[in-house]
Amino acid sequence: MGVRLMGEKDIAQKNFESYNDVVADIVNGSLFEGREIIKAESLVDAQPFSQYKAADGILRQQERDVAKYCMDLNCNLRLALVGVENQMVIDLDMPIRVMGYDGVSYRDELNQDEIVVDKRTGRRRKVRGKRYPVITLVLYFGKRPWKKPLCLYEVIDVPEVLKPFVNDFKLNLIDVPRLTPEQVKKYKGDFQIIADYFVQLSRHGEYVPLNKSIQHTDSFLKLMSVLTRDKRYVAVLDDLADGQEGVRMCEVLDRVEARGEARGEARGRAAGELAGAEKSRIEMIQNMLRENISIEVVAKVARMTVEQVAMIGKKAAIL
Repeated sequence: MGVRLMGEKDIAQKNFESYNDVVADIVNGSLFEGREIIKAESLVDAQPFSQYKAADGILRQQERDVAKYCMDLNCNLRLALVGVENQMVIDLDMPIRVMGYDGVSYRDELNQDEIVVDKRTGRRRKVRGKRYPVITLVLYFGKRPWKKPLCLYEVIDVPEVLKPFVNDFKLNLIDVPRLTPEQVKKYKGDFQIIADYFVQLSRHGEYVPLNKSIQHTDSFLKLMSVLTRDKRYVAVLDDLADGQEGVRMCEVLDRVEARGEARGEARGRAAGELAGAEKSRIEMIQNMLRENISIEVVAKVARMTVEQVAMIGKKAAIL
């Protein structure tokens, strides 16, 4: 994969999902019916980068979107890694990609084994560490439903005779715009607002905001900006500089609409000024032609071609 340059979308998604409460909410709402199985305080940032040797023998780097260790404080649950991948388009090789990420994470667990030295004999021996599961979620925000691929068998051609020997690998895919309203309610934090936005637009073509406060306003609005491709969400941050906490989506939309109206008025004024300037230039050209100034001189003064000046003169019945 080489060096991966992060685009605006990648950065916004990573920033939003860097919050432990956001990741915990996404996992609990997606996998556990909203029950608080994964606790925010049990998550710790993990290294998203890993290396692998490609077919050309060169060591290359792959990067997860978000990676967290889960170390339950009560020792009831322990995960080697919780990964979140974000998709705006359908990736036909996604099961292979995620399988590669998970495989590297399990390989890292093997590297956690320790070498200890027996103080009495001086002999070295390896102490095998405990192995923990890895979970990766794929959040998909695209307009088209993600029907396939959902597992490795839908990516590769496996003859029936080989299926008993080729392990399948399934995706934990969350097709966000196609969630049901009941599923959206299983999320508790900012991700519920985002999911609700996409679900409403997908189902009804319009959006009525939830009466719910946004917890991570800056990251939330930057993510909404790239997911909706509407820069006004980022522009709203300037209006909220002195009071970002506790903002609700209805307030954000009011400010977004206000900025849209202001931008429309500004464009209207600019268009009017441009039209006025163009009208003045045409009148100047017509007056110069009436004074029998040569077309070549008029074209040079007006910074136009001779053909354009001649057309203006003909329309005014001067030439």
